[in-house]
Amino acid sequence: MAEQVKRELKRSLKTIHLWGIAVGLVISGEYFGWSYGWDKAGTLGFMITCLVIAAMYTTFIFSYTELTTSIPHAGGPFAYARRAFGPTGGYIAGMATLIEFVFAPPAIALAIGAYLGVQFPGLDPKHAALGAYIVFMFVNVIGVTIAATFELCVTILAILELMVFMGVVAPGFAWSNFMAHGWSGADQFSSASISGMFAAIPFAIWFFLAIEGAAMAAEEAEDPRKTIPRAYISGILTLVVLAIGVMVFAGGVGDWRQLANINEPLPKAMQMVVGVDSGWLHMLVWIGLFGLIASFHGIIMGYSRQIYALGRAGYLPSVLAKVNQRFQTPHWAILAGGVVGVAAIYADSVVQLQGMTLTAAIITMSVFGAIVMYIISMGALFKLRRSEPHLDRPYSVPFYPIFPCVALILALVALVAMIYFNQTIFAIFIGFMVGGYVYFLATSKARDEAPHDEMLVMVGE
Repeated sequence: MAEQVKRELKRSLKTIHLWGIAVGLVISGEYFGWSYGWDKAGTLGFMITCLVIAAMYTTFIFSYTELTTSIPHAGGPFAYARRAFGPTGGYIAGMATLIEFVFAPPAIALAIGAYLGVQFPGLDPKHAALGAYIVFMFVNVIGVTIAATFELCVTILAILELMVFMGVVAPGFAWSNFMAHGWSGADQFSSASISGMFAAIPFAIWFFLAIEGAAMAAEEAEDPRKTIPRAYISGILTLVVLAIGVMVFAGGVGDWRQLANINEPLPKAMQMVVGVDSGWLHMLVWIGLFGLIASFHGIIMGYSRQIYALGRAGYLPSVLAKVNQRFQTPHWAILAGGVVGVAAIYADSVVQLQGMTLTAAIITMSVFGAIVMYIISMGALFKLRRSEPHLDRPYSVPFYPIFPCVALILALVALVAMIYFNQTIFAIFIGFMVGGYVYFLATSKARDEAPHDEMLVMVGE
């Protein structure tokens, strides 16, 4: 009989650390990526899309928190789906989450390069992105408390910088600028406006993508059944306010179409108000990097815990579950995700998908993983309510089953729309899922021999 798994990750994270991780994972979405949605839907159409997606995330987070507190596990959604649906369900959730978290960092790293390029025009953004990977993989290796404290500090600085941005551009704001060409590049609402709103879904999701990753630090949290709900609920409220504020102020300072297809919309928006040589602009670039760094660093922490959990359970090679004895961090998992991310960065010169920039394509790939994971997580919530009614649930989703139903329905609509508008990227996503499933089928012996984890074992397994 397989031995019970020995937990090796260190419990040291408090509520404030988890809030910093939850917000920090996402906050780069306020600095870049979302403006590609303007290109699809216009400012007004994208605002509607964002409000619907905000509703999806709010109901999802309230629902997801029930799972994270009932099953506090480094694998996050992989753990919930495996307990609810068995090994195959665990694979689907785990692989989808892995795609989400491995493909988000290269998009952020390229944005870091773009922000630095504002200050240093001759700098190759890909080389800057590579440097970011090297530095922040090292920070993640040397210890979770150091990594989480750093995450908290840069997240607070990033929030302050977004508030400074809104304050500095406010004198140049005009609703007429925000509303001009507001419906898919036109002044009037039409059927094309509806199409544009659906096409913009991935970039609205980018505003909130990866907040669920705080669950992957559950095994390193002090009293996760209390700290995680507090972190999640305060985190989603923080992000909704920042997302709407940044989008409105950036869109109202001038011709927003100049910001719609670039990786550094906030510096360009501020430039419209204060000019190229203003000290405010240079401050935004330098301090604004903290927002990108917060998400980049936090998602590295998230993908490493997902890889670690999958390796520990026999879904990936067991070497990826090894923990550094000095720092008690999953160093091989950190490095493995970094290799994939760096490869994606340097695919910029050879990959053109559906007429997108590589950054937009990587964002869309990451969002496909997220949406599939959200769907199976809500399915796991409903399944566990039926199959394990006596499971200890320190936190129960309010308004059950309305909240998880809303989250599930909106996620399904988002998935269908994304498939329709991004068929090439979806085909690649399916290729990753199928390739991983072949490995999954070929390695059943490794899973049978993996240590049993008491929080993953289903009733009767």
